[in-house]
Amino acid sequence: AAEAFEKFLGTKWLGQKRFGLEGSESLIPILDALLEAAADDGLDGAVMGMAHRGRLNVLANIVGKSYDQLFKEFEGTLDPDAVQGTGDVKYHLGQVGKFQSRKGNGIRVELAANPSHLEAVDPVVVGMARARQDQINDPEAFSILPILMHGDAAFAGQGVVAETLNMSDIKGYRVGGTIHVVINNQIGFTTTPEAARSGIYATDAAKIVQAPIFHVNGDDPEACVRVARLAYAYRQRFHKDVVIDLVCYRR
Repeated sequence: AAEAFEKFLGTKWLGQKRFGLEGSESLIPILDALLEAAADDGLDGAVMGMAHRGRLNVLANIVGKSYDQLFKEFEGTLDPDAVQGTGDVKYHLGQVGKFQSRKGNGIRVELAANPSHLEAVDPVVVGMARARQDQINDPEAFSILPILMHGDAAFAGQGVVAETLNMSDIKGYRVGGTIHVVINNQIGFTTTPEAARSGIYATDAAKIVQAPIFHVNGDDPEACVRVARLAYAYRQRFHKDVVIDLVCYRR
């Protein structure tokens, strides 16, 4: 479904900027596995944050935004309620939806709006999760699951990532562990890995909190699902951050 969606957009709106997920479609089964486990565990909700790449695919296949609405935005149909026109707003919009597991359990999923570039949304998502947990007021439950999706160059290069990780275990900011998925397509918009960082791995920043890092081949969706379940189990058992390094490519 993820591949078909990208193919359709690429054929129908040739040359339109769309930050496609091609090469890293395994992100969709990873999110599916995480939310499936969370729904079956009876968690109260999930909050997700991501940059532009793959957002439309996630909205359609995970959050449940209708194709009708997405395609209208591509056609440039103006929303009469939008104050300043639409711009490239389809990459900035958030959405609230309900994810249904195969056992029939539902979980509320919220994709945070991200009008900024890349990682600025990280602390916002963690804050949203914390606020919802505070409202639920069960200190040990951590029943809202924060999921953050990063680009490889952004994860290594933007200071807000280190700041967010550094606050992950402080009493006033704890959310019981965030699951980070690094969409490692080995190119930071136009920058190759050797020009983007000094370390070997894009995920080295996560070592500052001793978070476990799973490197997985994006061409092996079964392995990706297994790693997603493992990451979820770790988060639930230890309530600490965990990182999935989805090693893939960009078409």
